[in-house]
Amino acid sequence: MRRRLLLFEVSLIVAACAATILAYPALPARIATHWDFHLRANAYGPKWVLFLYGPGLMTGVMLLTIFGPWLSPRRFEVDNFRSTWERLMFLAFSMIGYIYAAMLFSGLRSGMDTGRWVLAGVCLIAVLMGNLMGKVRKNFFIGVRTPWTLASDHVWNSTHRLAARTWIAGGLFGFLFTIMGFRRLSLAALLAGLLAPYAYSLIVYKRFERRGQV
Repeated sequence: MRRRLLLFEVSLIVAACAATILAYPALPARIATHWDFHLRANAYGPKWVLFLYGPGLMTGVMLLTIFGPWLSPRRFEVDNFRSTWERLMFLAFSMIGYIYAAMLFSGLRSGMDTGRWVLAGVCLIAVLMGNLMGKVRKNFFIGVRTPWTLASDHVWNSTHRLAARTWIAGGLFGFLFTIMGFRRLSLAALLAGLLAPYAYSLIVYKRFERRGQV
């Protein structure tokens, strides 16, 4: 992991911890930790879990970015796409930080439409991740990892070329629908874009199987 990126992520984790400590006395005893399909809070937890949902998860992603190349088994090396790996992991890190900030603000400001802000942010992250999907090589940590993609380089590459398009499309349409207030359509568009490659991986595997290419 590049030193500059590491220092930047560490600084964001420290900032998240500091923000939580400063806001802690003003937070309610229980805060929203989960939202349903309608983007309404449906689960709550004690406010100390903010340290786990924010700095804790951010630290976990940072550590995986660092040690992922070492943990990867032979023929599934992250080093084959190291730059893309770091970019995708940074996007995952950023998404967690963004969702955490929304949770923290919602605890401070009752009535805030947290679900809408979270969904809009996730849609934009999906677009940015989709832009990198075609560069992801076979590994055990990120990407569309199904039995069929892991069994064949042909299937992996074909599936991720599709994922690059569907993730971008799903994220863009999801973001637009969120801004327009059509939350169900937003979720449907986002999920369709994210999940379509998983179904496609089976279809393309069977196609290659009939051709004797797997």
